Amino acid sequence: MTASRVLSILFVSCLAYAGLALAQSVYPAKPVRVVVPFTPGGTNDIVARVLTRELSDATGQQFVVDNRPGASGVVGADIVAKAAPDGYTLMVHSVSHIANAFAYKKLPYDTLKDFEPLALLAGQPGALIVHPSLPVKTLKDFIGLARARPGEITYASNGEGGSLHVQMAVLAAMANLKLVHVPYKGGAPALLSIVSGETQSGTITIGVALSQIRAGRVRPIAVTAARRSNLLPEVPTIAEAGVPGYDMNPWTGLFAPAGLAKAASERLLTEVNRILRRPEFSKLLAEQAVEPWFGTQEEFIARIRVDHERYEKFFKLLNIPAS
Repeated sequence: MTASRVLSILFVSCLAYAGLALAQSVYPAKPVRVVVPFTPGGTNDIVARVLTRELSDATGQQFVVDNRPGASGVVGADIVAKAAPDGYTLMVHSVSHIANAFAYKKLPYDTLKDFEPLALLAGQPGALIVHPSLPVKTLKDFIGLARARPGEITYASNGEGGSLHVQMAVLAAMANLKLVHVPYKGGAPALLSIVSGETQSGTITIGVALSQIRAGRVRPIAVTAARRSNLLPEVPTIAEAGVPGYDMNPWTGLFAPAGLAKAASERLLTEVNRILRRPEFSKLLAEQAVEPWFGTQEEFIARIRVDHERYEKFFKLLNIPAS
């Protein structure tokens, strides 16, 4: 083989290698799956769909929502934990992801080690709502009725140990109530159970429940966060309505598998932070009855650590059995 032929082969090989390296460094180079571990219609699903539209427009690649409900989010989270950390599988999950570390005796993944938190996206303040047939209009009425009928009033949640379950369990403990828990596979089906009268109450995320509240199919009694919601300004907080110190305000955030590739991490953080700063994004969330609650990666990681400690204490104090 002549020297010129050898040089030609080497030149072509170098070009091919450079092309491969460039392709690997360009992210995203193909569609991205965004797992939502709950049924469609809940806050996580709403936020994920708004975010994926923005990311698709920003990157020129499709970001596709993949709903994988089950076990308060464990089923979907397990898929993400076992996915390649190349940026092509992401997850939009809630504080239930942290609660699950204590709701289950054994998880198929490590909640803190197997995921990379990327960004805090939205708040999920809830409202204690009741079916119209329940003869209560205020939190004081609800507490009085529950004490008069211990073990009779039912409440729906997004699953055993899920955020909605913990919110009601904390309320029941602080107000000395005996309620009956009925778990569902997400916030949307929990709400439908209250609307239909299958259950009587629940602390459902305001964004999920708002249309049913406005239609009069359920009655809001109080808000779970420390401050009143802009979406229901006339409804008092649980703390101001009779249970001082009560404050439960879950969140929705974006995660990736641990060890996320540098190119994917840098591009995602750049685009997501840019999107979160846009007033239009906040408006899009508000139009879907979701309250924007943004945070950087560092702030999100800090929030997770704080909530991990809080939920560990909740489960011990409330004696919620791990399944």
